[in-house]
Amino acid sequence: MTKDSSSEKKLTVRSPRFRIWRRALGAGAAIVLVGMAGGGLVVWHQYEELVSSLPTVEGLKNYQPDVMSRIYASDDRMIAELASERRIFVPFSAIPERVSNAFLAAEDQKFWTHKGVDPLAIIRAGLTDLTRDKGRRPIGASTITQQVARIMLLGTQSLSMKRKAKEAFLALRVEGVLSKEKILEIYLNEIYLGSGAYGIAAAAQTYFNKPLDQLDDAEAAFLAALPKSPTNYNPVRYPEAALGRRNWVLSRMVETGAITAEAAKAAQAEPLIPHTFVRPGPAPGSEWFAEEVRRELIGRYGQETTMQGGLEVHTSLDPALQLYEQNVLRQGLMAYDRSHGGWRGPVMHIADIGADTQEAEWVKALGSVAAPPGMLEQWRSGIVLDPLKGRIGWLEGSVVRRNAEEGVRVSQTGILPARDLIWARRSHPLRAGDIVMVEPQAGGKSVALMQIPQVEGAIVTMNSRTGRVMSLVGGWSFRMSQFNRATQALRQPGSSFKPFVYLVAMQQNISPSQVFDDAPVTYGAWHPSNYEKDFWGPTSLHDALRESRNLVTIRLAAHIGIKNVAAMAEDIGLVQSMPHVLPAALGAVETTVLREAAAYATLAAGGARVTPTLIDDVQDRDGKVLWHPEQLSLVTAPARDAHLAKEGDAPVTPAASAGQPDAIFPTGMGPQDVVTPLAAADEAKPGVDDMPVLQDNRVHVATDQSAFQVTAMLEDVIRHGTGYYAGKGIDYPVAGKTGTSQDFHDAWFAGYSPDIVTVVWVGFDTPRSLGRNETGGVLAAPMWNKIMTKVFEGYPKLDFRVPEGITLVQYNAGRSVGIDGFKAGQIPGVSVSLSDNGASQELTAADTGAENMPASESDMGAGPGTGDISGTGAAPGGPARTEPSQPSGGDIGMGGLY
Repeated sequence: MTKDSSSEKKLTVRSPRFRIWRRALGAGAAIVLVGMAGGGLVVWHQYEELVSSLPTVEGLKNYQPDVMSRIYASDDRMIAELASERRIFVPFSAIPERVSNAFLAAEDQKFWTHKGVDPLAIIRAGLTDLTRDKGRRPIGASTITQQVARIMLLGTQSLSMKRKAKEAFLALRVEGVLSKEKILEIYLNEIYLGSGAYGIAAAAQTYFNKPLDQLDDAEAAFLAALPKSPTNYNPVRYPEAALGRRNWVLSRMVETGAITAEAAKAAQAEPLIPHTFVRPGPAPGSEWFAEEVRRELIGRYGQETTMQGGLEVHTSLDPALQLYEQNVLRQGLMAYDRSHGGWRGPVMHIADIGADTQEAEWVKALGSVAAPPGMLEQWRSGIVLDPLKGRIGWLEGSVVRRNAEEGVRVSQTGILPARDLIWARRSHPLRAGDIVMVEPQAGGKSVALMQIPQVEGAIVTMNSRTGRVMSLVGGWSFRMSQFNRATQALRQPGSSFKPFVYLVAMQQNISPSQVFDDAPVTYGAWHPSNYEKDFWGPTSLHDALRESRNLVTIRLAAHIGIKNVAAMAEDIGLVQSMPHVLPAALGAVETTVLREAAAYATLAAGGARVTPTLIDDVQDRDGKVLWHPEQLSLVTAPARDAHLAKEGDAPVTPAASAGQPDAIFPTGMGPQDVVTPLAAADEAKPGVDDMPVLQDNRVHVATDQSAFQVTAMLEDVIRHGTGYYAGKGIDYPVAGKTGTSQDFHDAWFAGYSPDIVTVVWVGFDTPRSLGRNETGGVLAAPMWNKIMTKVFEGYPKLDFRVPEGITLVQYNAGRSVGIDGFKAGQIPGVSVSLSDNGASQELTAADTGAENMPASESDMGAGPGTGDISGTGAAPGGPARTEPSQPSGGDIGMGGLY
């Protein structure tokens, strides 16, 4: 065989083997290509699905964070914050460099250079996670941009590859839309830093009680330590962990060049001491007012805008007056409570306490006792150590604040005065171990025994010209009960309703000297009487209102028409609806303290209906005014004249005789007080010659002449009538009326000066008698006196303005010398026949209400125990109504007593 044939044989042997390899390699390559193509399709499909589900980032261009709303008093002092998330927005330009550098060092050192994602950080975190024990939380590698994408766009903290991928893609998009400065601004304002603080400004205030620009390096580093875990680095709960994390941030700041090593070393040596921050509001005493403002805002703008819209709310609250009135009410309620019953016993009892008990033992026992709701801040929880001597121990410094006791607790002991020991022995003698409420006296050696009154009350003071509510006290303690008795409790006004019956009479041109018979009268089964159970015979309206004579008021209401009285009460805003029955003329209706204050303000304002307002204006986060009251407004003269011409408004105060164009002026002002507007709008140069004019947009429910006539009579109520105690020692012109409802359930005093109206109410939440002869003149009038005396310290002495067309005359009113205003044609001291004047109306059952009277009713002095005749519709012992009663038959209230 030749050599060539041998080589050919070898080739024929090897050829199949190479073919197999080639085929195998080809098949493998095909499989890889198919797999890569399939994998690529899968990846592409997942990518498309992921990208299509991503939220848009365009909204971040107009970033507006949820920020708290703030309520301010009339002196621009902040009284409350409203917030779902407590956040104070700080623009990037106002963020201190040391604060931003601290966060960058801790969270994202390459923030200014990366494009939204840091690949090296991701790889490093992945390798670290592979070597960590199972079950431990993976190390994150999110940049600040990724965190913004997660917080603002994804809103989830779930750990998954899909979420991380979305986060990365969104971060790349965010970097393409926003500048680095804007991204950092969003991050530092949005991030949660624990203890209810969102964003760096709120956190600086929460942890250090400082503005952001006053933080030092150590404090800025601590804030930067919190994003990793605000709970685990809480400086109060975990001080060592918080300190270690802060020092780590400081070392990272050295690495980034933010601070020097020497500065870091000095900062690390600083102790981490958080300062207690008390969240603003409501300011002491302003809880009732602030809560009413909050309700109004929610009703107008909704929960979300109110709590997160960054509203600036400027109110009419006078903080000093509010606090003073709260104290006046509490003193009055405590005085009533002490004089109408004994001590009701201890808060609780602790056994095994006696005179020989060691101090450490009773201090420990007392320290575990929570302060009762309604306990005042100046009171203390005390423990009886020696009941015979009246020796009490308490912890000084344990001041009640927001349902907790704060401060350094130092044990003290004192002695109860003899009068308190006697007061307690009459009903519940003291025992060793009793927990009682006491008030330390001056000198610290004695304490007074205290208890929370069961009786309640409410006060409202408002400006009678503008309707601005200056103070609003809704009860004894907001902490004990948030039910606002000034705005939510519907109670019978009693005889404080009568002035509005007389206002209708003045509107019908009846003179204050007109005589009506004060004599027994019967309407069906109803036999009303006077409080004093006597009869004066023919009595002028002046004397009848001054002494609150029921029978004259009933005859007057029957003459002028109870339907007209009801229309006035509804138009003036005193009641929502009024039954057309005569007992309603004596106050057998339901109203609130705030409504009554507004009604009396209408008298002071010359018959212009005054709407009470707690808010002066509401501004959005950019300072744009969203709302303000429109009762009185300043307009330019041409604009105002055009408005009057368009609306056809008729001036109530004539000014033509004074040489002025017709105009509307607030009470207390006349044509001489207002700059004369230009004769015609086309003669004015806009912005140059236009003059500001006060425009009165209020509805006039009565003429200023009629309102003044009632005011003049109410002045004598305070000078010589049932409101004597209200005016005692006050030399300012004031007018007012007492009110006492059936069975002494409610005691009122409503009074006003030319500028200010104050209404005081006292009663029990569940209506029951305050006690025989406990009238509005006895209970409410002295409180009113104290309040108005305080108010007048800041007001000039003004007289009630006498309207044009009224002649003020001093005359013999019958039983007194009166000073009243008389309209043209009315003769002082003269009573004319009213039989043919067109005002008298035939009485029907609907007018008298006699068909609704139960057979057992006798007279106005029926006293307690006659069943439910209060008009509240409440069963004996049941809660007071919170909705106005409707004239739907059944038992009706008897109205006012005095």
